[in-house]
Amino acid sequence: MKSVIEQLCGPPEFVDVRARPSVSAADFGLLLIRLTVGLVMAGHGSQKLFGLFGGHGLAATGKGFAALGYHPGWLYAIIGGGSEFLGGLGLALGLLTPLAAAALVGVMLNAVVTVTADHGLWETHGGMEYNLCIMAVAVGIAAIGPGRLALDRRFRWGNGGWEAAAVALALGGLGAGVVLSL
Repeated sequence: MKSVIEQLCGPPEFVDVRARPSVSAADFGLLLIRLTVGLVMAGHGSQKLFGLFGGHGLAATGKGFAALGYHPGWLYAIIGGGSEFLGGLGLALGLLTPLAAAALVGVMLNAVVTVTADHGLWETHGGMEYNLCIMAVAVGIAAIGPGRLALDRRFRWGNGGWEAAAVALALGGLGAGVVLSL
């Protein structure tokens, strides 16, 4: 019996990125996306954790988290900033890509629920467009795989796929759910 996806799209075609003879334009494209989004997220996390790039640092970020109802604020600042910093570095390097994507999904989902959803979609009104784009890129990279120009290229999860995308979504959602429930 054919799955719904096979009925709609035909049989799946699997491409093993490791089987390509050389680096392709797609690999460079994935590298560009990973570096841009990953390093921006790592920088965003370093603002919270270390006060770099015009950030407020851990103490002020902790006070901000406490004002949002997260107690102790400093702990949630470490969790949020650490998720952005480490998840961003992992995505940029293509290292443990599904876990890096999960970290970014979790922190961005939490931001949507607690801060941006009430303001609608558009960033001009404080909305969630930025958060949604980061989540989409992170899950998309997990699904596609980080490409040949990644540290994950030799590992099973370096090829992406449904399983890697599911891990990113499930762990990110679970992490956000745990933080929101505390």
